[in-house]
Amino acid sequence: MDGVTAAVTGVRATARMLARDDGRGGTSLPVLEGEGPLALRRTRGIGSQAHVMIVGAMSGPLGGDHFTVVAGVEAGARLRVGSAAATIALPGQAKGESRYDVRLTVADGGELRWLPEQLISAHGSDLHVTTRADLGATARLVLREEQVLGRAGEEPGRLGSRLVVRIAGRTVLDQELSCGPGAPGGWDGPAVLAGHRAVGQVVVVRPEFADQPVTARVLGEGAAIMPLAGPAALVTAVAPDALKLRRILDEALTILG
Repeated sequence: MDGVTAAVTGVRATARMLARDDGRGGTSLPVLEGEGPLALRRTRGIGSQAHVMIVGAMSGPLGGDHFTVVAGVEAGARLRVGSAAATIALPGQAKGESRYDVRLTVADGGELRWLPEQLISAHGSDLHVTTRADLGATARLVLREEQVLGRAGEEPGRLGSRLVVRIAGRTVLDQELSCGPGAPGGWDGPAVLAGHRAVGQVVVVRPEFADQPVTARVLGEGAAIMPLAGPAALVTAVAPDALKLRRILDEALTILG
């Protein structure tokens, strides 16, 4: 399989996409390529916005796998990215941690809506997810992450995640979370998940926030909107299940306009 190595160390696969202003009021995709378990499909867009779906062509990530998704949005382009289904981290024959890296770049005047479905940490899995977004000073971003610890009726695997957002070269968010067996003590305590099994966040970046910062507020039990040190806002939420979590995050996006 071209570009993919399947061995005792797991599968290596990369997907790449690039959105570009087509000069006619729309967005073209000069780069749209996936490997192995990472398939990319362009779907019908709305107005000037191009739509891409990430389709899992195989199970995974399994133990030892390393998946990478790279997305770039050039000046004036608008891109929305979703996924066809939830991603399920599973144990595999290969030993060791699996990794899922997401690298996002949005130029000045570009817009990216990164809205994948949930990531589910199945029992026995060991996954670390890293998402890095590097934005121009006038770029726009809506980024949603949702993580579910275990399928129905099962204990979770180990899940580590890191989210880094930089605007005009300045880091406005850099946070990590580790859950499940082997994670530092307290991850399930009142200061972190408080017994919940779904955790999520939304980052919204808009140039308008520089002059009209978002006001911090609590959204019921277990959720809050907070301004970041830049033209950005962060929504964090915990919930008993994925459905409730999605409702909370959708409510927050409505509040943020």
